[in-house]
Amino acid sequence: MKKSDEIIFNTNYQQLLKCLKLQGKADKTIDAYSRALRRVVSHFDRLPETLTPDDLKDYFAALVVSHSWSTVKIDRLGLQFYWRHVLHKDWRWVDIVKPPKTCTLPDILTPSEIERLLGATRKLRYRVFLLVTYSMGLRLEEALSIQVGDIDAPRHLLHIRRGKGHKDRLVPLPDLALKALRILWSTHHHPDWLFPNPVGNAATVIQATRHMDRGGAQQAMKTVVRDCKIKKKSLFTVCATALPRTCLNVA
Repeated sequence: MKKSDEIIFNTNYQQLLKCLKLQGKADKTIDAYSRALRRVVSHFDRLPETLTPDDLKDYFAALVVSHSWSTVKIDRLGLQFYWRHVLHKDWRWVDIVKPPKTCTLPDILTPSEIERLLGATRKLRYRVFLLVTYSMGLRLEEALSIQVGDIDAPRHLLHIRRGKGHKDRLVPLPDLALKALRILWSTHHHPDWLFPNPVGNAATVIQATRHMDRGGAQQAMKTVVRDCKIKKKSLFTVCATALPRTCLNVA
């Protein structure tokens, strides 16, 4: 890409980020849409507004082969957003790619499988995290983002803030999950996070400015699933249910 085109693209890229934020898009959406733009620019090495319908057909045909339909759909939406809100042009090629509509049922872990997972999880923070996630049927980010002030112990409720669709909700907080969170909190006493991001030794955990790393939690889960020889694909899909109290063995 020519230097002059790089300057134009960098300006437009920053404009894209600004538009996404002004429309209240979630951080993950901002990351996905901006990645879509960077990917197409990297592929052609020229300004995206110079691309023709045939260029985009070839691009998405290659993307379908190398990536999932979910990625293809997100990239199409990201480029469409860029055309409309940054270039102020109509997206004329919406029919170039139409991901197939699918309706799949997730693999749901049983209480006995969850107990096996928890029993095989060595680190306390991951064991409590998995227990809380499964006992209340939370999404990954929802569980990671729990703060001390979200716990309503007298009413046994957990306040989920800005869940899917930026919506708050209250979910029942089982005795077992509450006890596990108290045990975990007693090990770090962080004023805000129940799952603070561990940095260095235990003395610095209280200084954490964000919650536990999402990738670290996912990798810990994958490792335990592999060790337990569980073949189901949906690692964080479960029906919220009562779990055996032995799940709280933190020795």
